Amino acid sequence: MKLTILGGGGFRVPLVYGALLGDHGEGRVTDVVLHDLDAGRLSAVARVLAEQAADVPDAPVVTATTDLDEALRGADFVFSAIRVGGLEGRAADERVALDRGVLGQETVGAGGIAYGLRTVPVAVDIARRVARLAPDAWLINFTNPAGLVTEAMSRHLGDRVIGICDSPVGLGRRIARVLGANPREAWIDYVGLNHLGWVRGLHVAGRDELPRLLADPDLLGSFEEGKLFGTDWLRSLGAIPNEYLHYYYFNRETVRAYSRAEQTRGAFLRDQQARFYEETARPGSAALTAWDRTRAEREATYMSENRETAGAGERDADDLSGGYEKVALALMRAIARDERTTLILNVRNQGTLSVLDADAVIEVPCLVDANGAHPVAVAPLPGHATGLVCAVKAVEREVLAAADSGSRATAVKAFALHPLVDSVNVARDLVDGYTAVHPGLAYLR
Repeated sequence: MKLTILGGGGFRVPLVYGALLGDHGEGRVTDVVLHDLDAGRLSAVARVLAEQAADVPDAPVVTATTDLDEALRGADFVFSAIRVGGLEGRAADERVALDRGVLGQETVGAGGIAYGLRTVPVAVDIARRVARLAPDAWLINFTNPAGLVTEAMSRHLGDRVIGICDSPVGLGRRIARVLGANPREAWIDYVGLNHLGWVRGLHVAGRDELPRLLADPDLLGSFEEGKLFGTDWLRSLGAIPNEYLHYYYFNRETVRAYSRAEQTRGAFLRDQQARFYEETARPGSAALTAWDRTRAEREATYMSENRETAGAGERDADDLSGGYEKVALALMRAIARDERTTLILNVRNQGTLSVLDADAVIEVPCLVDANGAHPVAVAPLPGHATGLVCAVKAVEREVLAAADSGSRATAVKAFALHPLVDSVNVARDLVDGYTAVHPGLAYLR
C-alpha cells in the first residue's frame, strides 16, 4: 500500500513514519513517498527516517520528490500536512495581529483566518489533482486550519477527505487517565469544530464518569485543562473544553501575554527548526538524535503563554507524546482492512448537528470502516456553545468565499465577523497588514 505525505519535509513527518514502523500486519503501508517544495528539507527528513528504520527489516520504502503529480499517482492514501508560507508566514501572521491588539494564533482568530486565506487555494488545487490522479485514494488532512481546509477539499473529494487532529485525542486521554479509566475502553462524548469543541461525557461500561470528575475540585484541578481553565469555570460549563478555547474564554489575558513574550510561537519554531535543518545537513550529524532533542523542546513549550497566564506550570510528561500520527494510522487501518473503530475526526456534518448544514465540516466521534468515517449522532450543544460554533463556522464560510472569489471585501468580512476581532476597522487594517507581508494573498482584490 502506498502512502504519499504532502509536506514531506515537515518536522513532524518522523512521527508518522515511526507509527508505520510498528505496523507489521497484512495490508500495511509498504511504500512512503515524501513530497515537498524544499529539496533540502526533504533530504533532512529522509535522513531521520533512514535512522528510524535502521533496525526494522520490513520498514516501508521511502522515496522523495518535489514533483506533486508524481507523488500522487497510484497513492492509496494521501496525508496532507503542508504549511503554505512556512514558519516565516506563521510568525508574520502572529505579529501582524498582535500589532493591532488581537490574537494571531495560527488556527484561532485573525492568524487562523490569514493562514486559511493563503492555504485554501493551494489545498483546493491539491484536492483537484488527487481527484484526477488518484481518484480511489483517501486523503487524510492535518493541514491547519484543519476543519476549514478539510471543508474546502471536501467540495472536490466528498467524504474521501477526512480531517484529523490530536487535540481531542489528548484531551480524552487526560480525562480518562485522571479518572482511572482505560482510554481505549471509554466512549468520549465530544462535539464542536476543530479547535473549538467540548467533552460533555466520558462513558465507561455504560456509565458517564464525567460528573464524578466535575464534582471533585482536587481531581478536576490535577490535569492540564483543570489548571488551564480553572476548576470553577469548568464546573460552570459542565464540560471540559478543548485547550484552544482558552483563547476565547481568556482572550484579553492571552493577547497581553503573547504581546509581552520575547518571541511569538511561530518565531520560536521558525528559529528552532532552522537550527535543526542546518544541523542535519552537516555530514556525519546524528539526524534522529537532533530531531528527538528538538521535538522534546517543542512539545515542552507548547501553549506556554496560556499556561503562564493561568498559572498552570509545566506540562506533565505524559502530555508530551503528541498523538496525531496514531490517529492517522488507526484511520488508515480501519479503512484499508475494514478494522472498525471509533475516532474523533473532522467530517461533513450530514445532519449530526442540526444547527449546521449537511456539508459543514465538524469534529465529532465517528465510526470508521472500509467505507470511510460516519459521524455518530450527538445531543445538541448548549446555547453558549451553539452560538460560538455557528459564529466561527460563518467566518469559515466567508474565508472559503473570499478564497473562491478573490474578493477583498469578503476577506474583510471574514475578519470582522470573528468573535475575537472587535472592530470592522481592525478587520480592514488586518487585511492591509496581511496582504502587505504575504505574496500568497495577492489574489485578493
